[in-house]
This record gives sequence, structure tokens and C-alpha cells, in this order.
Amino acid sequence: MISSRIDEVMVETDGHVVLVTLNRPEKLNAVTPEMSKELARLAHAINDDDDVRVGIITGAGERAFCAGSDIRTLDEYATPWQFRNRGDYCDALREVRKPLIAAINGYAFGGGVETAMLCDIRLASDNAQLAAAEIKLGWIGGGGMSAFLAQSAGPSNAALMLLTGDPIPAATAKEWGLVSEVHGRERLLERAWELATVIASRPPIAAQTAKANLRAVYTMPFDDAMRYERDLQTICFATEDAAEGRAAFAEKRPAVFHGR
Repeated sequence: MISSRIDEVMVETDGHVVLVTLNRPEKLNAVTPEMSKELARLAHAINDDDDVRVGIITGAGERAFCAGSDIRTLDEYATPWQFRNRGDYCDALREVRKPLIAAINGYAFGGGVETAMLCDIRLASDNAQLAAAEIKLGWIGGGGMSAFLAQSAGPSNAALMLLTGDPIPAATAKEWGLVSEVHGRERLLERAWELATVIASRPPIAAQTAKANLRAVYTMPFDDAMRYERDLQTICFATEDAAEGRAAFAEKRPAVFHGR
């Protein structure tokens, strides 16, 4: 079973779903280098554990999902090159092959937005605020901020966020397509578990190939993406789970998928 090695990152598993909680509420769940290393380790563990089918990421407390990197730790890098080549939690989480759900409870600033945006489904609490806040400190995001925002919110809305650094409320984030649903704070995590449980009941190979195909849409020319989709469909069709799905349909019974 997956577990965390530090108190600042908590892990809870229920069935095929793992919940990862950033646990520095007094610092708005800002990520330290130690937390970044642990998130990277957990990302690999999630990929390697066949029993895990879906992940949820959230923040502890009522104020923040994640305020990005802990600014006070950034001066620890001796040179810009060392900073450029640091291990980054966003890079690690982006490599997770399994579906991820972000439960954005409160502030999601800087790397917190990037963490949320690399998740496949994003839910927000009604008090959530999202900001590409780095420009206010003299730099820009480096974990995919511009690409994520442009893909989801469009170039003009992305530019508004990137060039002002000002936060947008949850309702605006939903209108722009940055999040799928907005819920009251008491309902947010419950809804994330509901969605995760549904996805975990689907055939895991199909879920992972669906995620891979969605990403291909943004990185491949259209015709290549169509061919890639057909190849992924063929892989899925040859699995035991697909045979089980067809048999269950013919026999009018619920299917049971094992990830084979």
C-alpha cells in the first residue's frame, strides 16, 4: 500500500483510489523541496502500483489547495542553472499515467495552479481562487503554466492571468473551462471521491489509454492523433477487460474489470 514518508504530504487509500493531501495549511500548503521530492516518489509509486487506478490531489485546511513553491526556499539554489535543473513536483505528477482529480479548496497560486491543471479533472470549492501569480515576484511559471492555461482558458484569458498575476474566482474559472464543477467546501472532497470511485470501476487500461490519447490531442497533428487513437483502441480491444465488457453486455450483467 502506498504511504507517505513525511508529515507534510498525507496519503489515504480506499479501494482503488489514493488521496494525496498537501499538509502545510499554516503556509497555504506551499511546497518545499522535501515535499517536491516526496510528491515525485509518490507519482512513481502510483504508476507502479497496479491496485491504484485513480488519484485525488487536494490541500489540507480550508484556506488553500496549494500556493505553489515555498518562496523562501528558492534562494537556496546557488545558480540559475541549478534552479533550472531542480527536481520539480509538477514534472513528476505530469508523468502519472493514471487519471488524476484535483479538488481545489481555496487558493491555487503559481505552482498550485500548475498542479491542478496537470490533473485530468478539476473540481473547485466555491471559495477557490486561481492565480498565475509569479509575475508579481519577477518571474513566470515554469511547470507548464502558459501551455495549460492557453489550452483550457484560451489565449486571451491566459494572457490576462499571466500578465496581471491577479486571482480569478471559482465561478470565472468554471466559465473559462479551467474547472469542471464548483461545489461548497463541505461537498468538494465528497464529490471528488464519488468521481474517482466511478472512474476506478472502469477498466483501468482503457482509462489510462483515454488519458494518453487526450494528451496526444494537444501534442500531435490531427491526422496523427486520429491514428494514435485507433492504435490505442486496438490495444484496449485486445485486453481481457474488453472481452469481459462484451460478455457482460451480452449476458446483461455488471462487468468486473481486472486491468488485464
